[in-house]
Amino acid sequence: MSIHPLPIDVIHLIAAGEVIDSLAAVVRELCENAIDAEASRITVSLFPDKWRIQVADNGMGIELADLQVAATAHSTSKIDDRDDLFHITSLGFRGEALHSLAQLANLEIYSRPRNSCDGWHLVYNHQGEVLRQQEVAIASGTIVNVENLFGEWEARREGLPNLNQQLRQVQTIIYHLALCYPQVSWTIEQQHRPWFQIVASRTSQQIVPQLLPKVRVDDLRYVELSIPPMGGEVDGGTGGLGDWEREAQESKIQLTLGLPDRCHRHRLDWAKVAVNGRIVRAPELEQTIVSGLARTLPRDRYPVCFLHLHIPPHYIDWNRHPAKVEIYLQQIEHWQSQVLRVIDSALNLGTESIDDEDTTITSRIGKLLAVAEQQGAYHLQQGSISSTLNDEDGLGLLELRAIGQVHNTYIVAEHTDGLWLVEQHIAHERVLYEQITAAWQLLPLEPPIILSHLSERQIDQLQEIGLAIDPFGEGLWAIRTAPAPLLMREDLAAAIVELSLGGDLQAAQVAVACRCAIRNGTSLSLPEMQSLLDRWQRTRNPRTCPHGRPIYLSFRESSLARSFRRHWVIGKSHGI
Repeated sequence: MSIHPLPIDVIHLIAAGEVIDSLAAVVRELCENAIDAEASRITVSLFPDKWRIQVADNGMGIELADLQVAATAHSTSKIDDRDDLFHITSLGFRGEALHSLAQLANLEIYSRPRNSCDGWHLVYNHQGEVLRQQEVAIASGTIVNVENLFGEWEARREGLPNLNQQLRQVQTIIYHLALCYPQVSWTIEQQHRPWFQIVASRTSQQIVPQLLPKVRVDDLRYVELSIPPMGGEVDGGTGGLGDWEREAQESKIQLTLGLPDRCHRHRLDWAKVAVNGRIVRAPELEQTIVSGLARTLPRDRYPVCFLHLHIPPHYIDWNRHPAKVEIYLQQIEHWQSQVLRVIDSALNLGTESIDDEDTTITSRIGKLLAVAEQQGAYHLQQGSISSTLNDEDGLGLLELRAIGQVHNTYIVAEHTDGLWLVEQHIAHERVLYEQITAAWQLLPLEPPIILSHLSERQIDQLQEIGLAIDPFGEGLWAIRTAPAPLLMREDLAAAIVELSLGGDLQAAQVAVACRCAIRNGTSLSLPEMQSLLDRWQRTRNPRTCPHGRPIYLSFRESSLARSFRRHWVIGKSHGI
């Protein structure tokens, strides 16, 4: 067959099939249009047995003139020319969704603009042309009905997953949009019956517990940081790319992270990355999240994390995939460094969040202490109610004061907001592990350690982590170098045998830190306890040990007050 151009109707059908390939794709396209229309409430009604979807929103609505051309091919209000492709700020921009829906289903739209009293109902044919229009009385916003999807494409219907799988896809799409746009309320129905709801919130920290019922808001940390501008030029597009001030205003990174000592998953399914309002597949950034949380989670556990990058649009090329889930992201190394920065900030102990109730109770306790001070012989130090203390290095350290030990295992630390128990062995293990990874040294042994009965696998393991090992006779081996922290230990030979039993260099570093850390059962003086607390707080990941075990347990003053029923009388005897 000779090369020839395809008929225009075939071209349009191919494009329609790329954009709309399932029930979930219909929901995605219509909900994204609703968000672009600044909707704060979106209702999705599903009738899978009838292949019908309805999406209603309270957005800005559509003018009649725009409604008349909305379903024609490549009609959009989002972009005008080629240069706009490098400055995409909306979820939709190709102008293909409504036209594809018109070709593959029966399409009708109800809409009333916010600034108008006139609402309209339009029905379209399969070419996207208006078949019928009439004036109707409706609230401001838009309702899109899609019926008999793939009615003329039975093979497409038969090739789709079963109903439950399709509904899970729809649920995933709604979840992703809710994470990116927490200010939107969602109501999802099946066959006129409620399915699930998502309540609008200020940040994604309040959205995640609605999607993962076993996760609480207190299990999560929300951090928002500005991204410093890079300056200079990037490939693709124009428009003042060296404008540092504009980039600084546009660039920020939001992170909702499950605290590693409280919240994690069995599989890597919740390391989600969004860029400018859309969750995308970004393997480089997902791997950065995993590496940034390395040796903070228990073995075979994975993070709960939602990362949202807000960056200037000229760094992104969305025009890579019809569903826009794959993008070209320029300057990826810069964004990776910023991801590590925000993860470090989220794991910091000096930024503990306090809910409104705790803030109120803490304020009342402060007033109570002030009244009691006037009647007592002691004087409250100014600033002791502050939650953080800046040390000489400029680090935000919690004001933890060691006051004792429990069973020579747990350090009891007083804090202005309550009481902490810190397990001394794993706190010291975290300190040593980060020191060892920052400066891994193998020093010569004089004389060497002689080991016997090492298997070939053990010998290979020691060589892989860098130890110098030589034959020393029949069945004997001379170990000529060892990690610096082990050098003066009496159990050096046992430690080397342990290192030979498997694992990579990182596992070896964990083993060295664990062996060298203070043992539980060791009595410590108050200065020793305080020194350990201060060094532990300065670590990069102070919440868990390298094995993923939680290091501390906190008891807030507000929780203690409730446990002892102090809220029954607090303030009454002092007239507060």
